[in-house]
Amino acid sequence: MMAGLYIHIPFCKSRCIYCGFYSTVNMELRQRYVDAVCREMEMRPSLTAARRKEGLETIYLGGGTPSQLTVHQLRQLFLKIEKVYQTPLPWGDDKSEMEVTIECNPDDITPSYAESLSQLPINRVSMGVQTFNDSRLQFLHRRHNASQVPTAVRLLRNAGIRNISIDLMYGFPEETLDDWRHDVEEALALDVEHISAYCLMIEEGTVLYEQMRNKKSDMNNEGEKEELERNMYELLIDRLTAAGYEHYEISNFARSGFRSRHNSSYWRDVPYIGLGAAAHSYNIESRQWNVSDIMLYMEAIERGELPLEQEISDDDTHYNDRITTALRTSDGLDLSTLSERHRTYCMKEARRFLDDGLLRLDGQRLILTRKGIFVSDFIMSALVCV
Repeated sequence: MMAGLYIHIPFCKSRCIYCGFYSTVNMELRQRYVDAVCREMEMRPSLTAARRKEGLETIYLGGGTPSQLTVHQLRQLFLKIEKVYQTPLPWGDDKSEMEVTIECNPDDITPSYAESLSQLPINRVSMGVQTFNDSRLQFLHRRHNASQVPTAVRLLRNAGIRNISIDLMYGFPEETLDDWRHDVEEALALDVEHISAYCLMIEEGTVLYEQMRNKKSDMNNEGEKEELERNMYELLIDRLTAAGYEHYEISNFARSGFRSRHNSSYWRDVPYIGLGAAAHSYNIESRQWNVSDIMLYMEAIERGELPLEQEISDDDTHYNDRITTALRTSDGLDLSTLSERHRTYCMKEARRFLDDGLLRLDGQRLILTRKGIFVSDFIMSALVCV
């Protein structure tokens, strides 16, 4: 299996109140950080050598806000990737099958930036739209406004980007079902290839969490809130599938042929390499993760040390990972990939969910039904080995 490469770009002009990903607003560190990531590529022969013959299938620049890097810095990363991984990248008009994604903020997409992206080996752009309501964008501390989103899409199209994904968010304080319906319709009007949608989560350590704890944000009654969020999710599924999008993962929808191949590799148990502060890697036998601190990361790399921790995956851990990833997808869990012991265990625990119509069997595949999606966390926790 070919590997995916993820590079974490932690720089943001400002922090959104809901975000739990590692980031920094210290933009002066960008060049030093890019140099460190390039050095990390060279320092990890155990991963690079193992996948060299197969090459890379996908590259994903996530963050943070990768569009805060200069074009020169992006070019530096891609040139180093080609050299270390010995994989030709799709520069310019090259129509390579490789998928190369960069996450962007809509307000970063200027005419010149869009044109520059088209001259780099980037053929997929993922934009954090979140909502088309300016008040809710301000609540999140997002930098862009709603009017900048269609402009950004148009600029990317004009520059030749034919694979665009947008992220949406629902479950805001005081948001109504009609508010969410408006956002969904605005998203459909963009005619993009991929849409991801997530319920607003209150994660410990975020500004939003502190606001909630201090009762600065007034959310709905918990029971009413859960019912509303379920109705929002139902509306999302109904409207997007009616518009021709495939609901291929719990939070993801795609036009035919435009599933996120990089993210799909996570769900299909394909190895991936993670570079940069807080980045994770997986090679079937183990997981590794880098320190979530940009200064500690750069200082370690500059000393010639890899600032990572590692966890070895035993058979039960690998099985549990398969349950919590594969079952998220419309393809489901391929039972034939499990050991006889885990297959027997899985089917024994799954029987009640099959009887209740929360799971279904399609040949050798165990798949969540639409009804089961709404209690997917409970189902997965029941199927894992304790």
